[in-house]
Amino acid sequence: MPLVSIIVPVYNSENSLARCVDSILNQTFKDFELILLDDGSTDTSGKICDSYSEKDERVHVVHKENSGVSDTRNHGIEIAEGKYLQFLDSDDWITPEATGLFVRTAEENRCDMVIADFYRVVGERVSTKGAIEQDGMMDRVSYAENMLQKPADFYYGVLWNKLFRREIIETYHLRMDSSVSWCEDFMFNLEYVRHIQSIYALKVPVYYYVKTKGSLVSQGMSVKKTIQMKRTVFEYYNNFCKDVFDEEGYEKYKVQVYRFLIEAAGDGIVAPAILPGIYRLGAERTSVSEGVQEGEGFFFDSYRERKLQERLFDVVALKNELLTVDIKLLFYLSRPHENCTLKEMTDILDVTRRELSSSIQSLLSRALIETKEKAPDKSKSRKSKEKNTKETAQETKRKAKACEYVLTSEADSILAEALLVMDDFEQLQYEGFSQEEIIMFERLNEKRNQNIRKALK
Repeated sequence: MPLVSIIVPVYNSENSLARCVDSILNQTFKDFELILLDDGSTDTSGKICDSYSEKDERVHVVHKENSGVSDTRNHGIEIAEGKYLQFLDSDDWITPEATGLFVRTAEENRCDMVIADFYRVVGERVSTKGAIEQDGMMDRVSYAENMLQKPADFYYGVLWNKLFRREIIETYHLRMDSSVSWCEDFMFNLEYVRHIQSIYALKVPVYYYVKTKGSLVSQGMSVKKTIQMKRTVFEYYNNFCKDVFDEEGYEKYKVQVYRFLIEAAGDGIVAPAILPGIYRLGAERTSVSEGVQEGEGFFFDSYRERKLQERLFDVVALKNELLTVDIKLLFYLSRPHENCTLKEMTDILDVTRRELSSSIQSLLSRALIETKEKAPDKSKSRKSKEKNTKETAQETKRKAKACEYVLTSEADSILAEALLVMDDFEQLQYEGFSQEEIIMFERLNEKRNQNIRKALK
């Protein structure tokens, strides 16, 4: 049985479906089933779904008469077999580490739901969307208190930035209400949270939401009908708050609860690309062009390996509100090494002098690293004194320029996360290897590295 069931309703999405499915099948995490539910598409979407099921046994396709997205999702829940459920819309896509990050967070923290930030995409522009500022565990009361600030926000309302436990959904027979055409996701989420104890908020965007859906009015819904529907949804929300908070707590937050009636459901605004936090699509994460993907030879291999490491470090950086270069520097400092000059550090980390200097200052200001006072070297052996005078002078000069920084205990948790993604890096490299092949490769690689070190002396 798969650990995760990924449910994707499909309706006339032939232009975006391949991007969505490819992003799922290319996940670094592999233990999942993908359920594609063709909801009576009249274009080639159904054929596209079938072509994927023929190539990958993890893909299961259901063709059904058109009944709407809620009923279609319910059908997916009925046939899902995974321990966890994850949802996508067919015009959106996910980051390569999305499912693995969801599962790792749920398993390590033994929580009932994981909620993550997401990217909003408009044309060629992309920006990050989140709501809960603190990364970490919370109970449902804390979750509800956060939701009171922006109750109609997509962050809380949608399914696709969350991971659910199927056992809880089945125990309480939770399903989408197909009788409503607005906020059915939100009502499902409220019912789910009523039956759980723990939620983990993940400060990492894992989902690309394409902002193409219109408002109820733009969909042809009258203002009167919109108000009626919002009141129906409000009853769910109000009952949820009464259930989560005690009587005193509900009275305390009652005014904020009623704010829902005047809040507009929103996913934020993707502002002009000149503003901070707004990127051209593709620049928000480490990426490699198709030409570089196909390039052959040592330089291309070395470049791709470095870029994969950076992509994995991106996750740790986003989660801890740091830059990728900061994570690279922390990881570098955690490895056994002699003190290097700034020039050597920039070469080793493949960053500019300005990027390195800025990173050092940022990590110092957050007390993640500190400078270490240099002790005079009194242990000069006879052999070292017999070295060439010029060489000794050069080495003395180099040591004088060397930068000595050490990690503080504040960096321990971030470093632990970096070590975890480096485990992922190894798993990606060794996918398809037997244990014997891995051991042989590591032995040969160590001999190769020794030969390189010898040649550079």
